[in-house]
Amino acid sequence: MNPQLILVPVFLPIAGGLFLLSRHEMEEKRRLIFLEIVACITTLFVWIILIGGRTPVMTLYRFVQGFSIDFQVDTPSMLFAGMVSLMWPLLLLYAFSYMKGEAYVNSFFSYYLMTYGITLGLAFSADILTMFVFYELLTLVTLPLVGHYRDHESMYAVRKYSAYLVFGASLALFSMILVTMSGNEGVFIYGGSLEPGYAEGLMRIAYLLGFFGFGIKAAIFPFHSWLPTASVAPTPVTALLHAVAVVNSGAFAVMRLTYYNVGPDLLYGSPEQSIAVFFSAFTLIYAAVLAVKERHFKRRLAYSTVSNLSYMLFGFSLMTPAGFVGGMGHLVFHGTIKIVLFMCAGAFMHCSGRKYVYEVNGVGKRMPVTFVMYTIACLGLIGLPMTCGFISKYQLIMAGIAMDTPLSYLGVGCLIFSAFLCAIYSLSVAVRAFFSQPEKDLYVDSDGTREADGWMLVPIIACTGAILILGMFPAPVVGLIRSACGL
Repeated sequence: MNPQLILVPVFLPIAGGLFLLSRHEMEEKRRLIFLEIVACITTLFVWIILIGGRTPVMTLYRFVQGFSIDFQVDTPSMLFAGMVSLMWPLLLLYAFSYMKGEAYVNSFFSYYLMTYGITLGLAFSADILTMFVFYELLTLVTLPLVGHYRDHESMYAVRKYSAYLVFGASLALFSMILVTMSGNEGVFIYGGSLEPGYAEGLMRIAYLLGFFGFGIKAAIFPFHSWLPTASVAPTPVTALLHAVAVVNSGAFAVMRLTYYNVGPDLLYGSPEQSIAVFFSAFTLIYAAVLAVKERHFKRRLAYSTVSNLSYMLFGFSLMTPAGFVGGMGHLVFHGTIKIVLFMCAGAFMHCSGRKYVYEVNGVGKRMPVTFVMYTIACLGLIGLPMTCGFISKYQLIMAGIAMDTPLSYLGVGCLIFSAFLCAIYSLSVAVRAFFSQPEKDLYVDSDGTREADGWMLVPIIACTGAILILGMFPAPVVGLIRSACGL
């Protein structure tokens, strides 16, 4: 396969989004057709590339010696790009219905489409500089999406989002420069890309800078609060932020830095590893506690995302092949689960006009499909067998036990207890929906509808099916991840 084919799915959505933005306004039906065609063509090219298999590094542009924009296809990029490419056309269908009648729709979908290409650019990055460039472009293009409503609450979320992520970018920039200058131009090589003669102490500092710099986008404590605040955005955006693109890009970047740049051999058993494991374990339990306390429906799911992102970071910080398998598996499986939860929450909020957990009472009888899908996704999030959540959580627990250190056992204990808390904060909503009586009728719709429409239900049902299919047939995904680390 020609490696230059990678440029098509990366830059086609960006060009499509810029074109739509230049049109200012477009008739709704034409916009819908244009967006879905661009998204589907992009997905088609992604899968042509993935079927073609791994590719050598392809240089698009070289700034100076050692710093260039490079792309390639390897196992992690296959997993991340494959997940993103399957979800994006479905998210667009959902967004068409959700955003109907909203203001600034043309600009919304322009940035939404550009985010697709930028996320794929990050996935197909061949070195840390290219990943850093697309990582920052992802921040810039999602800022207008977070502030879409342009009210006081949205502008506050934008300021907080930008402040946290600019600080993270500053830390990651130093890490990127140090890694790039210390070996093989920062190209991703499993086991590490550092050349002989590098300064070990300096590279460990570079790792910590990168762990927290990239980790801010993965909502690591104490830099996590931007994520619940950003839930004021429209639900298609929060699904994008919390399940597919932004937060997963943070965890993905930490994985690349750990296993493909600095290397686990240098870090294993070091104080820097202990710091990474501790902050990951603390974050996953701390955020789960906050989720139990939270009464706002989407913010509760946002805290759940913070917790589950640190499952991934915990796996990656173990610096073992088993931790790599568990972390990458949870990146794929959690994204599939969480997108269903956010779409269901958004459907409820869109149809009822309500947004708090206690307002869900009795809704299951009026929106049965939505809340049956929600319940299945909850079971996956908890880690029930026959769902994909069980696969990745089992892998993470086994990886922590195999490491056999006090900190790894602490992480395993936190993971197990957070799963218990997950059952409380997620299933309690389903119990309210099906077994509680509403205080009053929440549905006073002009057209008399009570369930979400087909544009919303089709993506919800499709992604829920993926939770069960991946849970019953996880071998292709797990096998691909294991092959990357020689297991």
